[in-house]
Order: sequence, then C-alpha cells, then structure tokens
Amino acid sequence: MTSPASSSSRDFFIAAAALLIAMLGTTLPTPLYAIYQQKLGFDASWLTLIFSIYAAGVIAALLVVGSWSDQLGRRPLLLAGLCMGAVSALIFLFSDSIGGLLIGRLFSGFSAGIMTGTATVAVIELAPKTWKNATLMATAANMLGLGLGPLLAGFTSQNLADPLHLIFYVHLALLLLAAVGVAVIRETVQRPAQLKLRIQKPSVPASVRSVFISASIAGLAGFSVAGLFTSMVPSVMIHIMQVHGGLLIGAVIGLFFVSSIIGQTLLQWLPKGLHMTLGCVGLILGMVCLGLSIATAQLLLLVCAGLMAGVGQGMILRAGMGAVTASSPPNQKAAVTSAFFVVLYISISLPVVAVGFSVQAFGLPHVGEFFASLVAVVALLAMISMKRVQARQAAITPSGS
Repeated sequence: MTSPASSSSRDFFIAAAALLIAMLGTTLPTPLYAIYQQKLGFDASWLTLIFSIYAAGVIAALLVVGSWSDQLGRRPLLLAGLCMGAVSALIFLFSDSIGGLLIGRLFSGFSAGIMTGTATVAVIELAPKTWKNATLMATAANMLGLGLGPLLAGFTSQNLADPLHLIFYVHLALLLLAAVGVAVIRETVQRPAQLKLRIQKPSVPASVRSVFISASIAGLAGFSVAGLFTSMVPSVMIHIMQVHGGLLIGAVIGLFFVSSIIGQTLLQWLPKGLHMTLGCVGLILGMVCLGLSIATAQLLLLVCAGLMAGVGQGMILRAGMGAVTASSPPNQKAAVTSAFFVVLYISISLPVVAVGFSVQAFGLPHVGEFFASLVAVVALLAMISMKRVQARQAAITPSGS
C-alpha cells in the first residue's frame, strides 16, 4: 500500500513532468522554421505572425480560463491543457500549409496558457511538506520544457528521418503518458457548490499589488530576452553566422532556458535582497554579448549571451514568481499567477513583433543590435526601479513593527 508521503511525492513529480511535457511542445517548431520556410516559401514577416498568434493564444487562455482551476480543480484544467497540446501536434502532423502552422501554433498557445497558470500552482500545492523549493520545481519544469523542445526537434530534424513529423509523434506519446499520470494525482481544490466561471479581467488584489508590479517590471525585461532568443537567434545563426545545423541552433536556444534553471537554483545561496539586482545584471551582460555576437558574427559570443541572459532571466522569474504566489490569497492563487504570466507573455511577444516588421526595412544586423541595446536599457531601468521599491519597503517595515 502506498504511504501518504510517497503518494504526495509521486503527485508532485507527475504534475511537474506534465508541465515540462506541455511546455516542451510549445518550442518544438523553433528549429524547424527554416525547413518550413524552404518548403512553403514564406518570409520573416510570416514567422512574426506565427509567433504572435502563439502569444495571443497563451494570453487568451490565461484570461479566459486562468482562474477556472480555483473552482473546477487543478486536474481537469491540466488535462485540458495537455489535450490542447495534442491538438496542436496533430495539426502539425497532418497540415502542410502556412494556415496549418498558424492554427497549430494557436492551439499550442492555448496549451501553454492553460498549463502555465494551473500547473505552476498545482506543483506548489502538491509539494511534500519537506520540500522547500516547490516554486523552483515549477519554474524549472517550465523552463526545462521550453529548452528541451528546440534541442529535441533540432536533433530529430538533423539526424533522423521525416524531420517535420517524427518529433510530433514523439510529443503525442509523451502527452498521453502525462495525461495518464495527471488522471491519478490528488486534487487540491474543493469544488464549490455553485460554480462561477467567468472571463478573468487582469486584476490583482490590493494586498498583492505592490509585489506584483515590482515582479512584473523585472519580468518585462526577462521575458523580452526570451522572446528575442526564440525568434531572432535562428535567423542570426543562419544568415549572419552561416550556421545551418538544426541541432546546433536548437542547442543554443535550449542553452538559454537551461541557464534559466541554473539562475533559479543559484538564488538559494544568494542574499534575497540581491536576487532581482543580480538577475538584471545578468540580462544586461547577456544583451551586451548578443549585440557583439551579431556585430562580429561570433558564435562563442552568442553562446555567452544565452548563458548570461538565461541565468539573469531565471533569477528574475523565480524571485518574482515566489513573491507573487506567497502573497496571494489561497482562493486566488491561480488567478494571480495567470495574471502575472499575462504580463510575461505580452513581454515575450512585443519584441518578436517589432523585430519581424523592422528586419525588412533595416536589416537583421542593425535590428538585432538595436533590440539587444533596448532590452539592456529596460533591464537597467528595472534594476533601478526594484532598488527603489526595496528601499521604500525597508523604510515602511520598521515603522509598522
């Protein structure tokens, strides 16, 4: 017979694995876009639209169903998110047009939007009492999934048969395993007698607002970097550095997300007051390396950019997520978490749209260098803003004690 402790640990890891598998699917197409472009004959502006519709799907799902798991339960929403991922994979398997790519990415966005808010809270709630880093597990599962997607798709497209389809068969199998696991985990929400499901307005309780705003400012910088890496790095490697291998492109993009996990892990050994500052410094250094890598066409500098920016983004994500979930009322955790991710996904999509529509006018090297500089400035402003918020909180706390 399974003990309660082992059952709790099992449920915790199943929820984290489900989040990882769902997020893995959202970045699978990244190293495949060059093949799609050759096959279907579309330009960079279509890539912008494809990525933008994914972000729109994420935001729509967060707003529409972001708070539903607080009433329906975590498990039904997790299964819905996995189902949306399966629909996306099926569309990629059986559609051979730009329209199919757009619809597939829209459903991928729905999957990410449902899973991001619900699974993050589920992992934290299912964590055994002895587990002190539940937020780290949730954010690490998210980032590791995002990082593994382009790496796996790059490997299969370069080394195995059927480069545009095999990886989606693999993902369907993983989604099925995740769904079987989610179906047996413990439910952490007691469903009310009368459901009140509604479209969520992006609002945050007053008690959480100051923390939420502070975390969002830094998150804007961190996820803008994520948007730049997922949208611009493949083009930089192919057209500026003359690197065409799908595996290497996927590895460089994956390095950013793996480095994010490293940054999140490092926080447990660093003073809490320095978390956001160090994260912003990492982003700034990473953007300096990104700009230099574009100017000099040096792959090593691009790798350094992914490493440093990823570490910085991870620090910001974990520190912000931990503060937001800790300060949220129990019956509004999923809603507040979803609102936070709305801010992050708006941040991840804005630079993608801007880069896509400005590349044709100004050229990839100039646009890349400009946006790397712009994100570095945003990170610097975020660091200054966070310093002021921390100083204000430090001044208020003694007077209220």
